[in-house]
Amino acid sequence: MLEIYVIFFTLLLILSFNYISEKKQFLIDKKFNIHKSFATKNIVPITGGLTILISSLFFLKLDSQYIKFFLILIFLVGFLSDINYLFSPVRRLFLQILIVIIFIYSEQIFINSIRIQMFDNLLENIYFKYLFTIFCFLVLMNGSNFMDGINTLLVGYFLSLSFITLISIQKFNLPYDNYNFKILLCILFVVILFNFFGKLISGDSGAYLISFIFGYFLIELVDASDRVSPYFVACLLWYPAYECLFSIIRKIRIKKSVAEPDNRHLHQLILLFFKRKLNLKGNFLNTFSGMIINLFNLTIFYAAFENVSQTKNLILINILCLLAYNLLYFCLNKFLK
Repeated sequence: MLEIYVIFFTLLLILSFNYISEKKQFLIDKKFNIHKSFATKNIVPITGGLTILISSLFFLKLDSQYIKFFLILIFLVGFLSDINYLFSPVRRLFLQILIVIIFIYSEQIFINSIRIQMFDNLLENIYFKYLFTIFCFLVLMNGSNFMDGINTLLVGYFLSLSFITLISIQKFNLPYDNYNFKILLCILFVVILFNFFGKLISGDSGAYLISFIFGYFLIELVDASDRVSPYFVACLLWYPAYECLFSIIRKIRIKKSVAEPDNRHLHQLILLFFKRKLNLKGNFLNTFSGMIINLFNLTIFYAAFENVSQTKNLILINILCLLAYNLLYFCLNKFLK
């Protein structure tokens, strides 16, 4: 019954926020930057992040009330970017680092093991543990932000992730309350309905927020049970994480500023490929591209689900994901030149 309330509440939020956004012409993606108008030039409300924030604050069960404060802070960093007030990527990164450091210190939430003895020995050092956990949060948040370029990609990705995590907890009787993943599933289900038709986007605020929430819950999940391999989480989060790392390496290689946005991410090349080969156009092209990528990632999630505690198998799955990404990027980049 609670799920119905969450869905109805989230629906009302979106309708209200979209109405106000369009009426007041506030929190609108006006395509000031070339990379923002890559997939579509339609002016769209950036209300996904605000919707996720309010619904999360109302319905998620969090270990402490302070966590809600951090959710608001992370959201505000993206929100200021969405309204073109905090335009500098360097300043956004600085604020992210500051918030994540305080969050980790306050909640004592760490990545304690990756089941490689030499690396785990390093993680016994508290300073290294801080650095590694901060690094993982930052890579996840910024990689997720890169994904928000085409419809359904970001929201659909985390919707699929919440579903797989939920059924994993249930099937394997993991000692972790599945309540929060049920709530997130309901919230994202409503958001993706609007995102599917290009009626809202999540924006930087939504990307930072939803990835921060999932990063936190998945670290808790691994800590709650030795049966869950950390590489299960790596399989669930591989795409945004590698999207960020690959983009950094790619830009350094071509001697381009890492902080400068461009239109050469994998999802953008896939969209261009479908546009050229299938002659797809408009919102359908945008949404179709996102769904195809998420369909591939859903197969990865299912493979991870079948190997929740099998570290060797999960490492192999992660390696295959990275190889597939690199091969596809190389082929598409060559084809589209």
